[in-house]
Amino acid sequence: MLELPVNEMITLRQLQPEHAPTLFNQLDASRRSLRRFLPWVDYNTNQEHTLRFIEMMLRKAEDQEAIAFGVWYQQQLCGVIDLHCWDHQLDKAEIGYWLGEEFRGKGIAVNACKALVSFAFQTLKLNKLEVRFALQNAESAQIPIRLGFAKEGILRHSAKLHGQYADTVVMGILRQDWKH
Repeated sequence: MLELPVNEMITLRQLQPEHAPTLFNQLDASRRSLRRFLPWVDYNTNQEHTLRFIEMMLRKAEDQEAIAFGVWYQQQLCGVIDLHCWDHQLDKAEIGYWLGEEFRGKGIAVNACKALVSFAFQTLKLNKLEVRFALQNAESAQIPIRLGFAKEGILRHSAKLHGQYADTVVMGILRQDWKH
């Protein structure tokens, strides 16, 4: 199991099957706020669904297609951060993240993201990272902004949120521009 220490309060640990019950409970407790911008939340309705997600991400990690970390804050699993859409030809990947409601606003997500970006550039030798989020998701936008990602564009009607088309913002950063 891969582990990335972030600071004295936060650690990223590669998700394992035994994390499924705790992770599902965290998701379920924050379901209402998470589902606003993450439509997959509606399809994760029990611990078995969470377990299948973790097992899928472990298979993808073996194939170097993606990797999912649990975010631990003060030894408590509080969310997920991952690299996905890993493109080996272009040496790039996308970052996704979510935290339980009670853990937001503490700097956890920005610090976790900072650690994952450093890992991706220094260890995995990726050249570019992207973050994509719904245009209306101002809270999620703050993380890549604080880390120096550049807004690359808006993809119109590139997602569906609860039956409605939504625009997606794409922000990116190159290894050469990473200052942290």
